[in-house]
Amino acid sequence: MTTYLKLDSNEGPLPPAALLEALARLDPDGLRRYPEVSGLEATLASRVGVPANRVLVTAGADDAIDRVCRAYLGAGRTLLLSEPTFEMFDHFAKLAGAAALVRVPWGGRCGEFPLAAFQDRLAERPAVIAVVSPNNPTGAAATAADVRHLAEAAPTALVLLDHVYVEYADQDLTLAVADLPNVVVLRTLSKAWGLAGCRIGYAIGSREVIAKLRAAGAPYPVAAPSVALALRHLSNGDAVLRAHVARVREERSTLRARLAAFGIDAPPSQANFILADCGDRAPFLKSALAALGVIVRDFPNRPGLTTALRITLPGEPLAFVLHVGEHSVLAPEALLFDMDGVLADVQHSQRAAIAATAHSFGAAVTPADVAATIRAGDAANDWLVTRRLIEAGGCSASLDDVTERYQSLYLGLREREHLIPPKALLERFAARLPLAIVTGRPRAEAQWFLERAGVSHLFRTVVAMEDAPAKPNPAPVRLALERLGVRRAWMVGDTPDDMHAAAQAGVLPLAIAAPGDEAPEGGARVLGNLTDLLELLP
Repeated sequence: MTTYLKLDSNEGPLPPAALLEALARLDPDGLRRYPEVSGLEATLASRVGVPANRVLVTAGADDAIDRVCRAYLGAGRTLLLSEPTFEMFDHFAKLAGAAALVRVPWGGRCGEFPLAAFQDRLAERPAVIAVVSPNNPTGAAATAADVRHLAEAAPTALVLLDHVYVEYADQDLTLAVADLPNVVVLRTLSKAWGLAGCRIGYAIGSREVIAKLRAAGAPYPVAAPSVALALRHLSNGDAVLRAHVARVREERSTLRARLAAFGIDAPPSQANFILADCGDRAPFLKSALAALGVIVRDFPNRPGLTTALRITLPGEPLAFVLHVGEHSVLAPEALLFDMDGVLADVQHSQRAAIAATAHSFGAAVTPADVAATIRAGDAANDWLVTRRLIEAGGCSASLDDVTERYQSLYLGLREREHLIPPKALLERFAARLPLAIVTGRPRAEAQWFLERAGVSHLFRTVVAMEDAPAKPNPAPVRLALERLGVRRAWMVGDTPDDMHAAAQAGVLPLAIAAPGDEAPEGGARVLGNLTDLLELLP
């Protein structure tokens, strides 16, 4: 499966290629010396509006969270945080030996920060209070007043404001809370700045807090090349950042509206992602998107999030169009079917003819050999598959001779074929959506089977061997869409060629096992039989 869109990690825009020029100009002496980050800290401090000694550069914001946990948590100490929130807080708090993690629910459509509920838990005397705003994975945001109330109500606790998605938010709270001695703000260049690979995060706090965090971790957390790239990007990347953020904000509104039209709730978000509640269809939708090369984040083991998918907004026009348009899996406009092995049982016709033809040219071929060759892919043409098996058996024959021999044998065996799904089931499908067949059979043979089975009238078009290049080329699938006049469809197939052709055409591939065989990989779902399709259709 090819990944076209990676929308599971909330990464930012692609930096300009010219940024790499900074590496070419890097003094080689910088590679042999331990990295110096004071210049980067000064630059970040200037941009925020605080003295340089109130900024600490870290290896991503994760490193800053780790340092806070090391410095302020430990045996007998408590972390107060929302639920859900960024999962690395659990990880680092447990590594630091925190006695307890006290969770306050933060959900609901409005996303309002649960200040009163946090204040109710201050009696447990938390050592650290974590506020992730915009929150991950919900995108909900707190206000400066929320953070200040907590800091003032719990003066002995360190209030950590995880602000890594702030560039996408309506308000930057950094300076509004930076005067408080017990608040530390975490920022990053990994998100809106698009430098996740450089691992540049930073903490902003009082001199005392920053000194304590500096002592809690490694002395050289960031490599010199990352520092050089960060300085270069900060010097001339503001226009790129602003355009990216504006685009993400547009995409948030568009995608939320699109999902709402399909009955999927996605509350407002102030980050570069949305959290969509997909109900019990969440696992299928995740695998369906993955089959089309779109990777989103699910939470199968997190209570309260098992029905949710978190979807990153790419901030790129073409990528977003592909995401919400061509690759839609929510509402198919048609159903496409391969014929052999899906509609027609060809164990004792097509596959028997392949083995018999190969045997007639001296190659000992078993049904298992035939099945394995088809599973290997590029096997939509029976004549080519047969010649391939003959050659694998150490024999030779021209394609013309193989074709003639195969046809003579197959035409004598095809009366053994029968329709796999009940006719009534196909009628139910046809009553809901336009149906089409995409097959490697010659047109006359495909039509012969459909008429014999009494189902030819149910299919609005048949794309056959003569119409387009063979699968796995996506051309025959695209031709079926064109003939039907639709853009979105699902396709059921029993071979890797079916899966690849469908996915390449932006059609959702669904796998099924041909009689006597096993289902191919690459499908969004493996169907036990075509009746299972009814449960998946919206």
